[in-house]
Formats: sequence, C-alpha cells, structure tokens
Amino acid sequence: QVQLVESGGGLVQPGGSLRLSCVASGFTFSTKPMTWYRQAPGKEREFVATIISNSMRTTYADSVKGRFTISRDNAKNTVYLQMNNLKPEDTAMYYCRTNVGLINYWGQGTQVTVSS
Repeated sequence: QVQLVESGGGLVQPGGSLRLSCVASGFTFSTKPMTWYRQAPGKEREFVATIISNSMRTTYADSVKGRFTISRDNAKNTVYLQMNNLKPEDTAMYYCRTNVGLINYWGQGTQVTVSS
C-alpha cells in the first residue's frame, strides 16, 4: 500500500527553522515527483513546493521562495522541506503528496505553528 508519513512539525518562534520529513513506501519513490502542500484553518490547501525525480529540479510558491528548500533522499525514500525564517503566516498543517498512476496520495500531515 502507498503510504506517506510526515513528521518534523512543531511550535517555533518567528524567524526560526524546522525541517519536515515525509517517508514514503509502497511505490518506486525515485521515479515520482513529490510535493508539499499546506492548509491553515479556514483556508484552502495551497501548493508549497515540488521536486521532480531525475533532474531534482524544484519549484516553490512565491510565498516561500527564498526561505524554504525542498530536497529528497531516494535511498531513504524521503522528501524534506527545510523551512527557514518562519513567519506566523506559515502556520498550517503540512502535507506530502505523490501520485501513482491516476491516484493522488496524501499523508496525514504534520502541524507547523509559528508564534511568539
């Protein structure tokens, strides 16, 4: 079964950093793009960052560009999101997503709270 498990969230002060991890199983991880999304209470889920397979090229939402870095370790079946200079508006549940065939798969999410 395809499974995505996020971790690394927590409470951090503005300007702080967190590294999120998403461990994947049940599919050939190295061939799949991986994407981070986030959703704050009362808000729509929004794209954060994605990383493709072979070239490892990345794209970012404008709101996080320059602060967040997505990366992956194919040997560990893991995608990361390094979040620096966190802002209160980054507070959200962060989700990892992939697709296998025509099906999208999501993890359970990990909560990031940025507050003084």
